[in-house]
Amino acid sequence: MIAIIAITPGGAELARRLQRELPHSQVFTPARLAQGGDQVFHQPLAQVLPELFSQARGLVCIMATGIVVRLLAPHLRNKAEDPAVVVMDEAGRFAISLLSGHLGGANDLARQTAAAVGAQAVITTATDVNGLMAWDDIARREQLAIEPLRNIRRLNSLLLERRNIALVDRRHRINHYFLPQSGVTLVANFAEAMQSRFDGQVFVTHRLLGGNQNQDNLLLLRPRDLVVGIGCNRGTSAEEIEEAVRSEFAAAFLSPSSIAAVASIEDKCDEAGLVSFTKNLGVPLQLFSAAELNCLDAPSAPSSHALDAVGAKGVCEPAAMAASGARTLLIKKKKHGNVTLAVAEKG
Repeated sequence: MIAIIAITPGGAELARRLQRELPHSQVFTPARLAQGGDQVFHQPLAQVLPELFSQARGLVCIMATGIVVRLLAPHLRNKAEDPAVVVMDEAGRFAISLLSGHLGGANDLARQTAAAVGAQAVITTATDVNGLMAWDDIARREQLAIEPLRNIRRLNSLLLERRNIALVDRRHRINHYFLPQSGVTLVANFAEAMQSRFDGQVFVTHRLLGGNQNQDNLLLLRPRDLVVGIGCNRGTSAEEIEEAVRSEFAAAFLSPSSIAAVASIEDKCDEAGLVSFTKNLGVPLQLFSAAELNCLDAPSAPSSHALDAVGAKGVCEPAAMAASGARTLLIKKKKHGNVTLAVAEKG
């Protein structure tokens, strides 16, 4: 939700104009200004604004910038968690991207709000004013997880300085954002990227790089392109499932940040440990019938245990294949106590 907050009559009118143009937005006003469709608040703004800050995807605050800064300053967390904050004057002349310009999307929100009412978007992030796309902005647009987040500033600085940056992007997810003169060079692999002629390295990969990924001039952008197929005995805990996944991902040099979904058989729809594990990951749980799983040609031999228990020749391998659309597996069936798992890459 985009929360549009107004505290003056003119601001409330502007807020309603914005709501008509901004999808998934809601106007918040004090009772004295409210009209039909507005969300009314009765508490002081000093209480309302922080509450919305913790709940909304973005805030458009139609009020003085100083008010917003003073009320939100104690509640700032970090650039990965803070929502977009845009400030507008009640005359609708300016839309200022105040907080979380890239990862939170405030720069884009400022542009959208400005376009909606004919205002001027005010963007102050250095990459944007120099006509460059920041790494964290690209990550948000392409839904890539960032590791480590602390290196974003360094890599954006290298970009601004037109320093030589090696980009390894096997699937060509982001290389189209960069012109040849940007200083970013697409290279084939890790070895080429680590050559001394490059001042920084960016890898778009679900692979772990070992100790090298601790360098401050190296950034990992994690595509969410891995599906974990899971089979488990009744009553298996979320902790046991998590440990099995953690162990196998480490052994295969795969990043858990790249998990896009967990897949299993329909019989596991009420398996508390599996449901909890998936919820903790923040990814969907995709379930398939035994008939759907039996149609797939999984690499491991059929399991008599699975056939007797759920009517499927196997669970983890065909579930991973069904959810990913892949015909091959990155990790074939592995058994850890009460858990079996397999991993496939989405096409």
